[in-house]
Amino acid sequence: MSLQAILSKHHLSAHKSLGQNFLADNNIVQKIIRLAGDLSDKNVLEIGPGPGSLTQELLAAHPLSLTAVERDERFLPVLQELSEDHQTPFSVISGDALKQNLPELANAPRTIVANLPYNVATPLLIRWLEDIHQHGAGVYSSLTLMFQKEVAERIVAAPDCRDYGRLSVITQWLCEVQYGFDIPPQAFIPAPKITSTVIRLVPRPSPLAPADKKSLEIILAAAFGQRRKMLRSALKTLGNADIWLERAQIDPTRRAETLSVTEFCTLAREFAQCPN
Repeated sequence: MSLQAILSKHHLSAHKSLGQNFLADNNIVQKIIRLAGDLSDKNVLEIGPGPGSLTQELLAAHPLSLTAVERDERFLPVLQELSEDHQTPFSVISGDALKQNLPELANAPRTIVANLPYNVATPLLIRWLEDIHQHGAGVYSSLTLMFQKEVAERIVAAPDCRDYGRLSVITQWLCEVQYGFDIPPQAFIPAPKITSTVIRLVPRPSPLAPADKKSLEIILAAAFGQRRKMLRSALKTLGNADIWLERAQIDPTRRAETLSVTEFCTLAREFAQCPN
């Protein structure tokens, strides 16, 4: 059933307060499924399925199981109807995805495929990156996620790019990132004022370089908090920045956006080892 038919049948519409924009173009839904890869041997987690346009195709891909987390109770009857049309084990969790421990909801191998609500997309990603850091690469086989284009560009950005920042470094430290494709506003009901982008993340077997995550986050916050300043100045509030930079063999006159992920990890190690 088409998205428009589902919305009409159940007298439903999007709630702006929940960041809802429903994907109505089935060709794009199919592209998302293809980007996610073979799901037949995966337990799939979907966040914010809404009226189920992506859910229908996920079920049609015959994963081992599908678990959806939906905050808006209006859509629970719609999703229940979908479960009756497919043999794939399908369960719906009613609740806020930010409060869910996803690894507890499905067995490994598990993968996330989701058109994320714009207003919680970044906090959700940060939560799942923490899962990867705590539990290792096996916690998720992959994450195929839709973001606002500007957020996706921050995630995949390389050094010497204006979009490169804290989110870029942490994500790329833990995952291999793939920029998928853009989605125009007219593919949604209602049409947002922005372009969306689908990306795919595959957790690395181990982080790109050794580093204590807390130390790395402290360094990133200071360095990118004053990104126009030289590292010597941006990091001075943390202590002996010149010593860490010298030991890391990083020119103190460089700026944060010029450092690679590996260089930030080296700097974080020196920060953790050197007393202030």
